[in-house]
Amino acid sequence: MATTTDTAAPPRPWIASYPEGIAWDAPIDIRPVHEQVLAACAKNPSAVALDFLGHTTTFGDLAKKIIAFAGALQRQFGVTKGSRVALMLPNTPFYPIAYYGVLRAGGIVVNCNPLYTVAELSHITSNAGADVMVTLDLQQIYEKAEKLVEAGHIKSLVVCHFPDALPLVKKILFSVAKRKDLAKLGGAPIADRIARFHDMIARNETPDAVVIDPEKDIAIQQYTGGTTGIPKGALLTHANIAANMSQIDKWGCGLFYPPSKVIAVLPFFHIFAMTVCMNVPLCNGAQVVMLPRFELKALLDIFARTRANVLPAVPTLLNAIARADSVTPEQLASLEVAISGGAALPDEVRAAFGKKSKAILAEGYGLTEASPVVCCAALRVASKPMSIGLPLPGTDIRFVDIDSGKAVGIGEDGELQVKGPQVMAGYFGNEEASRDAFMDGWLRTGDVGHMDEDGYVFLVDRIKDLIICSGFNVYPRTIEEALMTHEAVEETNVIGVPDEYRGEAPVAYVKLKPGQAVTEDALRKFLATRLNKIEMPKEIIFKDALPKTLIGKLSKKELREEYAQTRAKQ
Repeated sequence: MATTTDTAAPPRPWIASYPEGIAWDAPIDIRPVHEQVLAACAKNPSAVALDFLGHTTTFGDLAKKIIAFAGALQRQFGVTKGSRVALMLPNTPFYPIAYYGVLRAGGIVVNCNPLYTVAELSHITSNAGADVMVTLDLQQIYEKAEKLVEAGHIKSLVVCHFPDALPLVKKILFSVAKRKDLAKLGGAPIADRIARFHDMIARNETPDAVVIDPEKDIAIQQYTGGTTGIPKGALLTHANIAANMSQIDKWGCGLFYPPSKVIAVLPFFHIFAMTVCMNVPLCNGAQVVMLPRFELKALLDIFARTRANVLPAVPTLLNAIARADSVTPEQLASLEVAISGGAALPDEVRAAFGKKSKAILAEGYGLTEASPVVCCAALRVASKPMSIGLPLPGTDIRFVDIDSGKAVGIGEDGELQVKGPQVMAGYFGNEEASRDAFMDGWLRTGDVGHMDEDGYVFLVDRIKDLIICSGFNVYPRTIEEALMTHEAVEETNVIGVPDEYRGEAPVAYVKLKPGQAVTEDALRKFLATRLNKIEMPKEIIFKDALPKTLIGKLSKKELREEYAQTRAKQ
């Protein structure tokens, strides 16, 4: 794993642009996050910590359940320091309880996106070596977990009963009207491998103490493809997670403290939401208002019911709010700050959102390997438009020439590289990828941009072909390999194109084999069982020949140019 080889402090022009009251060199708190959240629970146990569709959990109840779940993990499953526990849960009260419970038990959280295919989940769980998975008894999620057990990737399941997360009336209505959506548990051959979340909490076990070295012990093994398309487990220490929380907390100038209420519509299994929507507010005693998925009416109902004032979001979500004729400024009146991350924020979305809300819209930037936030626009005052803001306290950045690796000057484009206490320890079981991720001790982001004379950061492009759809990584290779399994497809090449709703979207170019014929609809139906919804191409375009480089490699450059020219004419 790479180590720092240079000792001289780099120039930090951004410090002069810091909002009043924020110090770049302020002490960074690296206490483990589970210790911080339990301390917050003890400080004000009667305050509401979680709100899920109107069902509330106090900080006192949250602490009791975290402790009980940690004890059950140790006693029932033998979870000890370093054990990997997979979480495949949407936003519900179960997620923070399980997350902090795993960490309190000494385990390592392995986040799994419930939207992933079984093949994708199989890679993550088998690579991580996660014996236990915590999931939900909603059929569409549970059946994937069941298949992972049957395939031998997971040994045991902890299953949460979804209606238990709902307010009483909604719980009764769900149990009657949507009973068919619940999975039947305990069928052969995995009946003896299932534990019920409720039963584990009810045992009220007291966990053994676990001594954590924040700077060495891993808290989260977060899978990301980086630029390769093959997910790698970024190893984030307890200090990495806590440091980024501390940096964001200082940057917020009190924003994430009571009486603030933070809306968590972004999924906790995504690193952005895990840190900004859950860890930071809960550790500061602020309320988190959850939605299991984004629905515009449900989000507006939250504003009306809770008067929430902080909304971390992705550009797709902000665009949906901005473009909806039914949304009025009055409905968003309580919103003070919206934080955009996960993908580039288009200027037209920023402008359209500004017509619906007077809230500060601050764009941030980060990556999984940095826990994740690196830069952010100011959260209390206006920042330069189109900028991703300034490096957070304790964070150093530089831009280097893509070819030579030498530092470039102010205003010159280069690869953005990062140093700071939030930067990962490396990738799990992949020394080569860990080495490649760093240059002279600096984390390589793969993003190209520059810094202006005031220290504001602007991104212009990405080095690799990674496509970011609604804040999620989509890899052309995954789509290409799925298309190539169709008997009529001879060649295919997938590019990312600008998309007003998702930020970016994949477009697939396909050359068919001689004498073969297939429609776009038929190919989509074929792909439906091989790709998740985020990966599904926006368009499938058929061509008689696909452009190639001089050595015969399929080339994306010409396709991007062709697509841009074609759309410009429309």
